[in-house]
Amino acid sequence: MKVADVMAELESMGTEQNRKIYPRHGATFPMFGVSFANLGKLQKKIRRDHPLAVELWATGNHDARMLACRIADPEEITVAVANDMAKACDNYVLAESFAGMLSDSPIAEGRAALWRDRKDEWIASAGWAITASLALKDRIDEELGHALLDQTEAEIADRPNRVRHEMNQVVIALGIDPRFHDHALRVAAAISPVDVDHGETSCKTPDAASYIARTLDHRAKQAAKRAAKKRS
Repeated sequence: MKVADVMAELESMGTEQNRKIYPRHGATFPMFGVSFANLGKLQKKIRRDHPLAVELWATGNHDARMLACRIADPEEITVAVANDMAKACDNYVLAESFAGMLSDSPIAEGRAALWRDRKDEWIASAGWAITASLALKDRIDEELGHALLDQTEAEIADRPNRVRHEMNQVVIALGIDPRFHDHALRVAAAISPVDVDHGETSCKTPDAASYIARTLDHRAKQAAKRAAKKRS
């Protein structure tokens, strides 16, 4: 598909309701207000198309950039392009989508390490969001994981608003890993409650200890179901 065709399709999918709701989550214009469900449909239609993703990102349109994060090839993202994309992020929805895509790239660890301590709220948020994704993918070594937990306990209260949310997500992601579980629970107790302003939304930053417990319980139940199915 050509970028003009995709932009036309995105525009047709946008709704006035979403154009009212998305700014409450920090999204900025230009945007069409395309739902995640419709972005998913377009993603399945296009699949992976890195050159198209680059063109979509260059439009500056919020929905186009969200779609770009879904169809980009993480293997083709260069350091220079990743840096430019991070600088362009201006809301948490886009920063998290960008971070999710970049976490599958070979440069993810390096970018996360450089961005976590940046003063810019969105770049730092992306760095911590990448780190949470890497933790869930078992791509955080033991020394770094414990260091990140210590850093979170020491610094979270003084970091920018959305960075606090992403740091809390890292505590959760590490807490699911047996190597860091006890340490993460200690940090969760020390930092709770994490104060994050979610604006005019119903979103909340989860209590890390409770979320870790629920996730591990869910995983245990799923494992039990798989084992029972295998025995039968």
